[in-house]
Amino acid sequence: MFKPLKYFSIITLPVLAVIALVHKGIFSFLPVMEAFLMVPLFELFFRPQHANHTAEEESELLKNPLFDWVLYLFVPVHFSVLLLFLFFMSGFEGAWWEGLGLTLSMGLLCGVFGINLAHELGHRSRIGERFLSKALLMTSLYMHFNIEHNRGHHKHVGTPDDPSTARFGEPIFIFWFRSVFGTWISAWHIEFDRLRKLGKGKFSIENEMLRMQLIQIGFMMAIFTVFGLKALIFFLLAAITGFLLLETVNYIEHYGLRRDKLENGNYERVMPKHSWNSDHIFGRILLFELSRHSDHHYKASRKYQILRYHEDSPQMPTGYPGMMILALVPPIWFSVMNPRIRRASK
Repeated sequence: MFKPLKYFSIITLPVLAVIALVHKGIFSFLPVMEAFLMVPLFELFFRPQHANHTAEEESELLKNPLFDWVLYLFVPVHFSVLLLFLFFMSGFEGAWWEGLGLTLSMGLLCGVFGINLAHELGHRSRIGERFLSKALLMTSLYMHFNIEHNRGHHKHVGTPDDPSTARFGEPIFIFWFRSVFGTWISAWHIEFDRLRKLGKGKFSIENEMLRMQLIQIGFMMAIFTVFGLKALIFFLLAAITGFLLLETVNYIEHYGLRRDKLENGNYERVMPKHSWNSDHIFGRILLFELSRHSDHHYKASRKYQILRYHEDSPQMPTGYPGMMILALVPPIWFSVMNPRIRRASK
């Protein structure tokens, strides 16, 4: 009954963000320090946990509504912290480095809750959960992720057709540009194709991409009207930080892994070997089990609490937070990951 409570521990991030906004100074970086200093350090001293649940345990976990309510709870928490951020930053007069720390901290929340939590809810079938997913993505100005990820990335992952799959030897800073613009363009094409099949015009009101752009523009106009230009600028910087965190995760999740093309011209089925996996427990909790990514792509409908470890999935040497830091230093990243790719491809 109480197993979902370990995910409630993520409440430390928004709590630290509020402390950062109130006290500023060195406190401005508290959420960033927890996610990218404390968690990676802890994961260096704890072995990954590969154990899977039994079929009976999975059934019980799926019946426990608290796993869903933990997710729902963080939606108002995220929006509350965002409103506080906009309020405080509308009259911000501190040092530039304090502004940087507060922006990175809010951007971290946009990544963890505004996108990662939205990712989990976006794979659900209930209309309400999908609505919450889109609302969260709005806070990172990345609503198109809902379209491209579900109908594009999961279909094309590990192929040249997927802008979110990092190529072997590709530095992350080049990948950012390719993936950010590539996924946005891909989402438009996905919608155009859907509307064509329905016999609808490309730019009709039924074009979800068009509606998403209008919603995001309206959201930014509302921020400007209520909180002013300064708050809007800080929001834009936080949103950019949020979606760059997402793209950094995309980078490490599939770096250098490719699906083989079959004789019939199609690609082999997505298997656990096509995603980098990490069973380091702190990163798993922080990202709602996203780092068990091999199983997520193998069966995208599987809820986060029952994601499994696969013996044939390639394993990262540490958790996702630590690997994200490593990715920002390409020479070190290549020296660590490229030999693993060569071994995995044999």
